[in-house]
Amino acid sequence: MDPFSIFTVLILTLLVLLTVATFLWNLLVLATILRVKAFHRVPHNLVASTAVSDVLVAALVMPLSLVKELSAGRRWRLGRELCLVWVCFDVLCCTASIWNVTAIALDRYWSITRQLQYTLLARRRISNVMIALTWLLSAAISLAPLLGWGETYSPEQERCQLSQDPSYTIVSTGGAFYLPLCVVLFVYWKIYKASRFHMGGRRRNAVVPLPEAAQVKEASQEPQMVFTARRAAITFQTDGETWREQKEKKAALMVGILIGVFVLCWIPFFITELISPLCSCNIPPVWKSIFLWLGYSNSFFNPLIYTAFNKNYNNAFKNLFNDLAIKIAAHLQVSNSNAYCFWGSPLQQPEGQLHHKAQLSLLLQALEGS
Repeated sequence: MDPFSIFTVLILTLLVLLTVATFLWNLLVLATILRVKAFHRVPHNLVASTAVSDVLVAALVMPLSLVKELSAGRRWRLGRELCLVWVCFDVLCCTASIWNVTAIALDRYWSITRQLQYTLLARRRISNVMIALTWLLSAAISLAPLLGWGETYSPEQERCQLSQDPSYTIVSTGGAFYLPLCVVLFVYWKIYKASRFHMGGRRRNAVVPLPEAAQVKEASQEPQMVFTARRAAITFQTDGETWREQKEKKAALMVGILIGVFVLCWIPFFITELISPLCSCNIPPVWKSIFLWLGYSNSFFNPLIYTAFNKNYNNAFKNLFNDLAIKIAAHLQVSNSNAYCFWGSPLQQPEGQLHHKAQLSLLLQALEGS
């Protein structure tokens, strides 16, 4: 890369913004899940595991990748040890992110198709098992090069990359991408099929209205009593889709978008990673960088997708920002009051004072009395 090119500066600025946005957005999701007790359950533990892997991608993997992009010829000049650490965390976090997306898709699939068997207790146990298996499998794939399966660093060429050993390439790409790809495609097909089945099998369930006048006569002779019901009708039909159908349709849409973005982001990188060592193809480094950063961008899109389809997250974000604004306002009030007291001026309360929490009002009262 030409360090003085305007286009290069724009691309690097975009990559820096992508790294920062990925880190902050996933950190916000984690903070929200930890802060709200209602999120301390399934499926939010799967979302939290995904956010952990994605925030690690932004914190440990993307910055070093950015340093590599800045070096002339995309050479690695940070030494062998840091190269091994970078490649290990790259494979670990990206593989965990991919399998966490797969776990979310499986959870949605079972919750739609096996509602009676997939109880809350079973859901919690299965989700914890999926999270444990996700990180164990990711660790096994990432640690293999450290145990001698292929070489990741070339001191002569100053190159740091994934192991190009053909056997490791097949196992790693299969375990990190192609196997979860088959799972998520199968899951989405089953979810789509189940949603179409429930929507197509909806029937109008109604009781036929009674005639204009229905009379029931008592069997006694005198006096004769008559009970009449006019235009009585009982119906269980609701216009439009039922709540369950809307929920299934929304879940199918969310999983579909999540899987679609996941495939679009990662499939170019893993195709080149599988083909390059096997056929000894010389893929231009610029295309390798494009495909790699396209895969990294999946860590940015993941929290956007699964929070956009959940109103509880939006409400939790608003409450978090409101509380943060209140704390900032309280800090500013204390700072202003200290400044007024230092210069001997009386404390003046600004107009439009916040009254969101009782703690803030008590703080202001204490300041007025001082």
